[in-house]
Amino acid sequence: MRNYFIIDNDPHSIQSIKNVLEDYYEFNYIGASCDYNSAMNIILKETPDLVFFNIDNVIENPFKLAQELNLFNDDFPVFIAISSSKDKVYEVIKNGFFDFLLNPLTELEIRKSVLKVLKKIPAQSRKNICLKSYKDYQYLKTDEILFLKADNNNTDFYMSDGNIISAFKTLKTFEDILPNHFHRIHKSYIINKNYVSRIQYGKFICTIKRNNYEVPFTKTYIGNIESMNKDLSEYSYQSLN
Repeated sequence: MRNYFIIDNDPHSIQSIKNVLEDYYEFNYIGASCDYNSAMNIILKETPDLVFFNIDNVIENPFKLAQELNLFNDDFPVFIAISSSKDKVYEVIKNGFFDFLLNPLTELEIRKSVLKVLKKIPAQSRKNICLKSYKDYQYLKTDEILFLKADNNNTDFYMSDGNIISAFKTLKTFEDILPNHFHRIHKSYIINKNYVSRIQYGKFICTIKRNNYEVPFTKTYIGNIESMNKDLSEYSYQSLN
């Protein structure tokens, strides 16, 4: 899940951005501000991945904010500048902004910029998944997920602490955003490679270290099993019978 924040004082522009990003499950809106101190505090506290920043008289000396953030935070967010003219494009580039949007914003230009951001920030760099249901937000650490199991149009997350957490999304939804140590091994299962203790090709079963869950796999996904087995073998001493 990628958090995004908006620095703007135009409700129409803010809503235009939100409308487009609602089409992308990967993005989570954390708020908007047009105050320097408030914006700085939220970015330092919440460390969003993406910031839309109207540089036209919303905050005095907008580039100072970007420069100051770079001093405090190693995880510098991706900045997209918004302006009503192209006069400041050079300054935008010079200060490390990722992209530039011209006001008035259009759905197409916002969408193109968002897709470029998705390409820049790989899913595996994210350590949490946010499960959203109306106004309920639940955050799961990906390194605590043992495996995922499809249940009709729902997905159950089996966690390392023994809890099972349900989400009202399909398994495919999470397959596209999980880090690369998660592997689809069955039409109903995605498994965290880091918790696999045994792969039994004869029984088509993977055993999980915690609770000794036995998760089935199928020939359809044998390529993922082979990839996972290769990775695990590289970090293991071999004792061949």
